[in-house]
Amino acid sequence: MLTKQKLQSSLGLLKKYEWLLNSYVLDFYVDDHWSKLPASWQHRLQSIPLETFEALLHSDDSKSAPKNSIVWPLELLALRAALRNLCISRTQENHPKESVPCPLLHHHRLKHLFMKRVKPKKQHEITRMAEICAYSCRTTPVDFVVDFGAGVGHLARILGYGFGIQVCCFEMQPELNQQAVAIDRKLETIAAKLTEASGYKRPVHLTQRLESNTQPEQFIAGIRDALQLADNDFRFGIIGLHPCGNLGPTLMRMFLGCTQAKFLNFVGCCYQKMTTPTTHPRVEVHGYPLSSFLQGKRDTDTQLSYEAREISCHAMEVYRDRLQAAEYDYLKIHSFRAAAERIIVQQYPHLRHCALRNVKHAPGMSFDDYFQKAVQGTRFEMLNRQVLSIEQCSADVQHWQRLVIFYTLRLMLAPLVESIILYDRALFLSENDCQVELQAIFDPRLSPRNHITRAVKTRDGSNLSQQ
Repeated sequence: MLTKQKLQSSLGLLKKYEWLLNSYVLDFYVDDHWSKLPASWQHRLQSIPLETFEALLHSDDSKSAPKNSIVWPLELLALRAALRNLCISRTQENHPKESVPCPLLHHHRLKHLFMKRVKPKKQHEITRMAEICAYSCRTTPVDFVVDFGAGVGHLARILGYGFGIQVCCFEMQPELNQQAVAIDRKLETIAAKLTEASGYKRPVHLTQRLESNTQPEQFIAGIRDALQLADNDFRFGIIGLHPCGNLGPTLMRMFLGCTQAKFLNFVGCCYQKMTTPTTHPRVEVHGYPLSSFLQGKRDTDTQLSYEAREISCHAMEVYRDRLQAAEYDYLKIHSFRAAAERIIVQQYPHLRHCALRNVKHAPGMSFDDYFQKAVQGTRFEMLNRQVLSIEQCSADVQHWQRLVIFYTLRLMLAPLVESIILYDRALFLSENDCQVELQAIFDPRLSPRNHITRAVKTRDGSNLSQQ
């Protein structure tokens, strides 16, 4: 009931501020977003030191209240308090390590094969995910786990060779599976020369695409063939590290539709790529909303716009740190891009939101320098340099602090959007007889999408209710 109450209140708050969520920073100058703020906000916010706005982006830290010396708009303080009450915590939860991995995982000559060409972000994610999945296998015994979107098998390799868990990898790109098999074989060859370790399980790599219309029978048959099982009398868990868009909801439906599936662990991402009744009215199955609770309401009461879902995937903590450190060269980039958009729209009104090259900040970078780098190799490269010297362009760049304030306000609401999506998913699973937990398991600075959805069925049989 508490989840339903929070979800209902969150949707009401979102409805009140959807004008802010639905306003792309890219269009800040084109559509004069600053004028959309209440007049009292405009006057007050411009007088507050820019670095103190980081206090608005502390969603769950009680020690981060805005300084008493700063006079914030009362409505903004009330909004911040409501967000702290409604949003799911983004603070990483550190659970004790109860499992003892196989010695292969920490062997000084083998460690690099588990993390070969893996960036620190991914290393952090797969290490934490593996620990949690190993814990799930102990508390909810299964014969193996199915890893969706396994890529080249980094997570599966830690589970198989590190924790002795059999993994069936689902990956749609055959070349990634080929790379994964090659790494597996190399690891085993070196391990045989260096150690006498045993008990590990080689991952099985299956090239297959999971669609929203894939039937549980097809899915089970693919697993059975890949693992060379004699019948369907087996138990497994489903895991997914950042399944994109609709794939997360598809995993949930598959989990509920397969009697053999006993637990589900996944961390979603790319919410803007999900389908909704408003964006895809002709599609039968959508990524949001999922729960009967929300599906029973009007679309206008539950809709999350593309813009709202897109901002929910931004790195709030990193931006907060840059505000606090007054790293203005980073912060000005958004303003430069918005100023470039106005120039493009003035010259080519039909080419709004076209992609430009990503430009890294540089100390003292001018807008002219930025623009020339951003349009290099694009259709806008031949724009006359005179358009950069128009009076309006100079005025736009001078107002970069307004854009930073506006973007901060949108980021302030981003956890609300993600919480609505996660609450809906938790309700969907609960409605289908599952115990559900939502936890922040990654450092949000390294991995902004840091919430895991964990579910365990409370009864046997297919749990998928009619949607």
